[in-house]
Amino acid sequence: MTSPTGYDSYEGASELLRALSAPIRLAIVSELAQSERCVHELVETLGATQPLVSQHLRVLRGAGVVRGSRRGREIAYALVDEHVAHIVADAVSHAGEGP
Repeated sequence: MTSPTGYDSYEGASELLRALSAPIRLAIVSELAQSERCVHELVETLGATQPLVSQHLRVLRGAGVVRGSRRGREIAYALVDEHVAHIVADAVSHAGEGP
């Protein structure tokens, strides 16, 4: 059933864009588009603190953008869907084009 305004189909897209709204989350998605990574690898690559990276991974995981799987004592994070990597790459490319 659709609402009288007809915006129901955009709800999921809006939630995805909200989850991607922080620059560090875009950077995390870009890194995970290359290969799965553990938190310490993202910390090293992004130059951010472990608590900050973990907090943003939690948001991305809650939004269904990333998933974690055990790799020994660590959790390796990967993108759930490659479409998100394309969205981020296109947004970064578009922003770099200027006005």
